[in-house]
Amino acid sequence: MIDISESVMQALLAFIVVAPLVGAAAALLPAPPGLRGSSPDQAVLRHGVTVTGAILLAAIVLALGFDHDQPSKMQATTDISWIAALDVRIHLGIDGISLPLLVLTALLTFLCALYSYFNMPAGPSPKAFVALLLVLESGTLATFAVLDLLLFFLAFEMVLIPMYFLIARWGGEERQPAAWKFILYTLLGSVVMLLGLLLIGLKAGTFDMVALATDNGRGLTTSVQVIAVLAIGLGLAVKTPMWPLHTWLPDAHTAAPTVGSVLLAGVLLKMGTYGFVRIVLPIAPDGMRTFAPYLAAFAAVGIVYGSLACLALARSGAGGDLKRLIAYSSVGHMGFVLLGIASMTPTGVNGALFANIAHGLITGLLFFLVGAVKDRYGTADLDTLAGATGAALYGRAPRLGGLLAFAAVASLGLPGLAGFWGEMLALFGAFDPAEGLSRPAFLTFMSIGAFGTLLTAAYLLVVVRRVCMGGRLPEARDEQWPDRVTDVRAYEFAAWSPLVALTVIAGLWPAVLLGLTDPAVQKLLSGGKS
Repeated sequence: MIDISESVMQALLAFIVVAPLVGAAAALLPAPPGLRGSSPDQAVLRHGVTVTGAILLAAIVLALGFDHDQPSKMQATTDISWIAALDVRIHLGIDGISLPLLVLTALLTFLCALYSYFNMPAGPSPKAFVALLLVLESGTLATFAVLDLLLFFLAFEMVLIPMYFLIARWGGEERQPAAWKFILYTLLGSVVMLLGLLLIGLKAGTFDMVALATDNGRGLTTSVQVIAVLAIGLGLAVKTPMWPLHTWLPDAHTAAPTVGSVLLAGVLLKMGTYGFVRIVLPIAPDGMRTFAPYLAAFAAVGIVYGSLACLALARSGAGGDLKRLIAYSSVGHMGFVLLGIASMTPTGVNGALFANIAHGLITGLLFFLVGAVKDRYGTADLDTLAGATGAALYGRAPRLGGLLAFAAVASLGLPGLAGFWGEMLALFGAFDPAEGLSRPAFLTFMSIGAFGTLLTAAYLLVVVRRVCMGGRLPEARDEQWPDRVTDVRAYEFAAWSPLVALTVIAGLWPAVLLGLTDPAVQKLLSGGKS
């Protein structure tokens, strides 16, 4: 780690949040003649890679300068009055909970920009595409960095419009209905969430998240906390997405371009669970305790439901779409995150935060890989792929097939890879929930979740068998399906290898991430005391 002054840390965090907006505005301007290269389109795509690369570099320096001996302390803080009448402040800061999500967002956005430079999705002007990608990055980074409830809401909403246009303008079939479903669900959830945030701020007399977390609900009556958790929780549950508020997700993923699916699964879903940990758990603990059993029940149902939906899509003759299957798998994986949060224990919440990062890495990689398969074969239909690529992704494109199998076994929670630790700790948290919660009920939810891990392994192994190892059909021998297809290209290797490496590192060395999150989680759950 390196020694960086607090003022430099403040500047780095402010740069990380604001630079994407400046870059988005610059992307819409004409490129200077000397920077156009072969075409203006290439120039603006190169601009996107440069800006997101600079932000990733700043995030890495911020992580290196972070005081790892005090991860529970808010660092790189900026606190400036904005709307004095409401005591709304431009309050930024990071701790061990938000730092990993900040770096994950910067990494995935850079990899998406790099991938798009070589493989731009079909659609309107690249200028608009790059600008929307940068606005989306700014909103996501701000969500993890702001420490004011109203600023959190603004950042939370800021990502909706760019994601809507990325789906609606650069997506595939049925993109318009999917985009409308995405924005209507999330906007309606956000309206209810805003009411809950206003209730807390007005009743407590401040919107400052640090002050509210330190107070730990002592300034709010139980009835206020219950109403606030219900309102805020609904908005966060839509974004997570929690069963049965998940129905927008499969359509959005199926229609979105590859990079849209990567960012949606990799970082946007994490905004909902982050809100539960940062706002609901520390600020309204009594209200959370009231709803925790119901949240755990929905999470357990979501785990099994998502797995059963994937099994239905994976079976032969179902006509399942591979992107849709991975989208449903996210419902199950995020169920483990919600189950860990609902346990209200340090073990469960740490597991939820670890699973958040693991899901971002693994599912981001899966969507990249499925996008590559779809580019090569023109379809993500499992029945078609099983006939076209049966016995052949290993034989026709061995590196691509190997990576797909790696991502699948990582997603099913193979020990030694990142997907294992978060789900295991979430189940441990449910095994011994916080005081005041029904242990028999949580043991039931834990058992259901454990059964869900078996279903997860079942459908992912079916996918690997059918797409990578299935028997070749006689009609697959015609010229439509060549004996060999292009294996992993250089730019794909550059975009995917960091995700593979981090999946292995997080699986073999989980203490790096847990050492950051655990002290911060302990402080949140103990009422702001380290």
